[in-house]
Amino acid sequence: MAHIDYYFVTISPWAYLAGNRLEEIAARHGATVTYKPVDLGKVFAATGGLPLNQRPEARRAYRLQELARARAKTGLPLTIHPAHFPTNPAPSAYAIIAAQAAGGETGKLVQSFLAACWAEDRDIAEDAVIRDCLAAAGFDPALADSGLLAGAETYAANTEEAIARGVFGSPFYVVDTGQMFWGQDRLDDLDAHLAGRL
Repeated sequence: MAHIDYYFVTISPWAYLAGNRLEEIAARHGATVTYKPVDLGKVFAATGGLPLNQRPEARRAYRLQELARARAKTGLPLTIHPAHFPTNPAPSAYAIIAAQAAGGETGKLVQSFLAACWAEDRDIAEDAVIRDCLAAAGFDPALADSGLLAGAETYAANTEEAIARGVFGSPFYVVDTGQMFWGQDRLDDLDAHLAGRL
């Protein structure tokens, strides 16, 4: 049975635009997934990436065009300039880590946070939003209060692990075969790899 480590940040529009395709692909191939939210700023610093506000204007302009095209291709609602972006992704990451440890549909929770930012204009750093997302995904909202220290430690460990494994963006999928896939637009390749075609 294949296993996928999924590295991402909860304020990534590209992770949002993946929708639930990772979960569908994993289910189709009987693969398991571990969700590993990371501090993308530290990943960028270690791997040569630049935060959005430090990128050249040409790259920022192209990103906006790509977001609009991806929105049209996926049919997912997407606010190109959300009201609460950027925001602190750490609290939502801690909630995901606690929820995954508790057991349940972690993918649904991840998608709930991403949609809150990119489709609902909600601030996923706010406690009330975190609790709402937990409840909407079938988790106890009290997870927002528990395991914060463990969540912070795991978040830091995920980040260091990502850097050590060669992860440099979000979303990033690493299969236990050693194959790596960067971006929601590589999910078809991930699917083909799990099917033995790539």
